[in-house]
Amino acid sequence: MDRRGFLSGSMTAGALALGGCATAGTAAGPAGLAFYDRPPPLAPIRVHPDRLFDITVCLRPFRAAGPRLDVEQVAGKRVVHNYGHGGSGWSLSWGSAAVVVPKAMEGGQRDIAVIGCGALGLAAALTAQREGARVTIYAKERMPYIRSARATGTWSPDSRVAKAADAPTDFPALWEQMTRTSFKAYRGLLGLPGEPVEWTDRYNLSDESPEAVRARHRREDTMGFAAYGSRVADLTPRSIMMPPGSTPFPTRYVQRNSALQFNIAALGHVMLNDFLLAGGKLETMEFDTPADLARLPQPVVINCTGYGARTLWKDESIIPVRGQIAWLIPQPEVKYGISYRDLTVLPRTDGIVIQGTGPTEAVGWNDANETPDRAEAERELAKVAELYSRMKG
Repeated sequence: MDRRGFLSGSMTAGALALGGCATAGTAAGPAGLAFYDRPPPLAPIRVHPDRLFDITVCLRPFRAAGPRLDVEQVAGKRVVHNYGHGGSGWSLSWGSAAVVVPKAMEGGQRDIAVIGCGALGLAAALTAQREGARVTIYAKERMPYIRSARATGTWSPDSRVAKAADAPTDFPALWEQMTRTSFKAYRGLLGLPGEPVEWTDRYNLSDESPEAVRARHRREDTMGFAAYGSRVADLTPRSIMMPPGSTPFPTRYVQRNSALQFNIAALGHVMLNDFLLAGGKLETMEFDTPADLARLPQPVVINCTGYGARTLWKDESIIPVRGQIAWLIPQPEVKYGISYRDLTVLPRTDGIVIQGTGPTEAVGWNDANETPDRAEAERELAKVAELYSRMKG
């Protein structure tokens, strides 16, 4: 589920009184739904305007051919590139690291520099350490001031990762390899203090049938983004259609599934601490041109500069895809996300993430504006206000 939304502060407490699951039918649950599949009580989200504590903007670094993972010689250094993952940076970070680290350590090299301290940089640094390398991360900024910290935080390994027509013929298989590697890595982070990674239920809400929604999306698809999810369908639970009356949601169709989410504040903290505890070094440094790499003592560099690579490496193949998030104060009792009318609400431990994505995947395309737009957030708020106004306590 990729849709984000912004919940309304105009609703009354009565309209939000969803303390239990409003079910119909017998004690065993509505017809067609086993009692053990009934949703737990769904705590209401408090959407008062004074609970909005931040609005952030992230630029996804999209490349039509997919992430850049090649090697070149620059300023006397062996540079292994690792950027351009679109909306899939966190999801593919470990799998991408498993591709680039062997290239960096080719020939027995053990002294490695990593440029960038976001999702890709941290995963590459930790992976190199586990292979016996001495690693120094060089970055202008670090958590929570980097673009990776503004990501939605949901498992989305093929979100704007490439265009189907432009990706190399071997990319789908490489993507699957990276996805499976990352998924296994994130499994190892489940259950840690602070819940850096967890499973949550998601409810996809619509007054259109799933078939009609898919047909509409096909008609509106003007970008041709690659969709590889069917290659890894075994990794995540399937969606099920919930019977009428089994949830408090008012839409005609309600689908439920479970998905991984990243509580990025906790996840970034865990990864950076693990890196430092393993002897890693972190230095503040800004790079204006590739020639600045000559200042580094390490002979090998893994370049994880994300959208910054467009300027640093003059890589015009990187297209910014703008995405805005509104943040509500976290509610630990809220354990479900929703997708409704081109928006998503995702409850993380560091805040309730709310983002509108518009009717097509082209929304935000080639828009490098990182200025928060409160009016945009308020429009998404109105959408969710309409949804909750149709709910019964």
